Amino acid sequence: MTLAPEGRKMLRIEQRNAATPVERKPEWIKAKVQMGPEFVQLKSLVKKEGLHTVCEEAGCPNIFECWEDKEATFLIGGSECTRRCDFCQIDTGKPSPVDMFEPTKVARSVQSMQLRYATVTGVARDDLADEGVWLYAETVRKIHELNPGTGVELLIPDFSGKPEHIAAICDSKPEVFAHNVETVPRIFKRIRPAFRYERSLDVITQGRKLGMVTKSNLILGMGETREEISEALRDLHEAGCDLITITQYLRPSERHLPVDRWVKPQEFVDLQQEADEIGFLGVMSGPLVRSSYRAGRLWATAMRKKGWEIPAELAHIESSGSTRQEASSLLAAHS
Repeated sequence: MTLAPEGRKMLRIEQRNAATPVERKPEWIKAKVQMGPEFVQLKSLVKKEGLHTVCEEAGCPNIFECWEDKEATFLIGGSECTRRCDFCQIDTGKPSPVDMFEPTKVARSVQSMQLRYATVTGVARDDLADEGVWLYAETVRKIHELNPGTGVELLIPDFSGKPEHIAAICDSKPEVFAHNVETVPRIFKRIRPAFRYERSLDVITQGRKLGMVTKSNLILGMGETREEISEALRDLHEAGCDLITITQYLRPSERHLPVDRWVKPQEFVDLQQEADEIGFLGVMSGPLVRSSYRAGRLWATAMRKKGWEIPAELAHIESSGSTRQEASSLLAAHS
């Protein structure tokens, strides 16, 4: 039985999606559980302190690796989004009022967890006059205030592409300014009806012009062609995108877009090489790579390639272990 989120009826598109059973994942999609000492310690702390991270609540398969490296992701702005994307597990609805203390709460969680690098993302808040800009920017400021040795990556919605909103975000000085395009132009409107491909590219361009290290993500397996992926990579690079992550679409539930295809590890390896050749400063490509996966390492890579100095208090982020979810690592493990 397919159930709609509590309090609303199934949307027509959700009913169509539900006609296709959830697909069985191929062997290379399954992540191995490897709990190191840092993960075990952090898991215990999070439970004891009652902290909340996207890593746990979304059941991210990379939690063992990222927590071992003292990186985590936080969702701000509530649990309901004013927009609906057909791949996203966050529900659409009328969000709760903004918690004005949320930036401080997140900053204290980062402090308690002693994170080296924190990714902050959130829901779209078209119901607010500033679309949530203050909340995003203030969260960055509070994390830096309480945790001067922690890097912050801010993954934002498009804020309608308004220059004053983008400028306010950049003024908060995140280490990385991220906005995910997610898919290719031909299917963009169907999958992300409240967003626009060109506007998303422009958001990245604005961030780059304001001096940010910029980042985006592409999800594969939603109906795009191989040629369209290459075109999107070139579009992103021309827009000023420094860092790119490339990943496999995993269907959250029957209500969501069916998986069009399972992209094999070798294609992810080929795409990583292509993105390197196009000129991206850092690339993570693999079926279980997510946009926040090993985010600190990617930021440090971009800083080195730009010739920018990594602040002394963040120098520790450069030293990190191997990446299990990159396609090249998967191929090596199965060879």
